[in-house]
Amino acid sequence: MIRGLIFDINGTVTDILTDEGCGEIYRVLSNFLDYQGISLSPDSVRQLYFDLNKRQRRESKEEFPEFDVVEIFREIVETYATGFTHSLPKARRKVLPEMLAEVFRAASRFKLQLYPGVREVLDGLRGRYQLAALSDGQALWAVPELQSVGLLDYFKPVIVSSDLGYRKPDVRMFESMLVEMNLTPAEVIFIGNDMYRDVFGANRLGIKTVFFKSNQGEQRKSGAEPDYIIYDFRQLPEAVRFLEARA
Repeated sequence: MIRGLIFDINGTVTDILTDEGCGEIYRVLSNFLDYQGISLSPDSVRQLYFDLNKRQRRESKEEFPEFDVVEIFREIVETYATGFTHSLPKARRKVLPEMLAEVFRAASRFKLQLYPGVREVLDGLRGRYQLAALSDGQALWAVPELQSVGLLDYFKPVIVSSDLGYRKPDVRMFESMLVEMNLTPAEVIFIGNDMYRDVFGANRLGIKTVFFKSNQGEQRKSGAEPDYIIYDFRQLPEAVRFLEARA
């Protein structure tokens, strides 16, 4: 019996566009840092961000490491802080890395909207199934973005890879969700848009999958076998009924 539906977020329920290579991001961050007493050129901020990101992944012992954006900006602040920075109120200094991470995301995000039919489909499913969200990314970004599109209250729990230090297709991501939901692999369906991270990852644990062939995500992966493919989110109820009949 199917009791729970687990959703990926970006590219599955939200149609999002970000560009971390955009030069405007680093101009904004450079200017923002000026007000904290830290003088770094846009090019320097950009180089530091990508270098620290790569270092985190390189030094991780995980097979599929996830970076921590707050730690990246915390290291930048601690390394380049001046007397003026230390004169700022303690409460402000404490939240400065999170603020920088939010400014970074705000400047790099160019689109955030729901795919057609998402809210209506979820409204129809939430009365019958426990809905949860399992996503790669940064919790500092993912949770407010779900709130922004009006979906945060639909999912419980919400697990994001930055909280764990590793990302899909690591089976521990899926295992963590099953523990939180108090369900078994046979009792859930995973819905995602990436053939490798979502479908292959869930396959490794024996979880049934619906692959949403959206405008994002890896479309092919050797060994990944979705149980159902949809091309429009509004086809999901039909997919769930089909898989439930086979459960």
